[in-house]
Amino acid sequence: MPKERSPLAQRLSDYLDFDKRLYFFLLVLLFILIRYLTNTIILEAIPDSENLDARGDFMIFHIFNTLEYVWTPFALLWKFTVISFLFWLGAFFLGYKIPYKELWKFALVAEGIFLFPELIRFLVYINPHSASTYQEILEYRPLSLLSFIGFDNLNPRWYYPLGTLNLFELGYGVLWVMGFHMISNRSIKESILAVVVSYFVPLTIWLTWFVMVYRD
Repeated sequence: MPKERSPLAQRLSDYLDFDKRLYFFLLVLLFILIRYLTNTIILEAIPDSENLDARGDFMIFHIFNTLEYVWTPFALLWKFTVISFLFWLGAFFLGYKIPYKELWKFALVAEGIFLFPELIRFLVYINPHSASTYQEILEYRPLSLLSFIGFDNLNPRWYYPLGTLNLFELGYGVLWVMGFHMISNRSIKESILAVVVSYFVPLTIWLTWFVMVYRD
């Protein structure tokens, strides 16, 4: 006999009862819009950017940015697929049987938290200080270890790992604790363990591998 849902799980299920296709469309649209505005700021931070742009020196930059905008929905779909598979695999390892489809749908919902660091980066540099450099704006990750430590005397191999270790990743983990609890009907304690095994352990392995293989 299926275990009855907890009041918290039931409330979460009710809150998330909306059109996921429309949500995905809005998510993609917001990611592209914020990144477009941020890329505009990044270009303006380059000395003599107007003349360089007029001469066509930024053509490659514009091409790569356009490809990034086009690739955004596919990148998100791939991320949802990988993340939900990690949680399905972690649940299987812990002896829990969970429908993959529900994990995938929650991965879609939880991704919304990563709009905030993109938005904060844009707002911080909407009027960039004259001392703000192209690299500083490009690599800025709000509320991360990188933002607290700074770029000075830091090897570039640490930019990505330290930028990834931020409060939004912790918030993402908290969302997944709630989501795993809702989907699996497991306790919060069991859900925390599942999130650590399924997400934070693979993330740690990935960041460690990145640092080890990085070449200047």
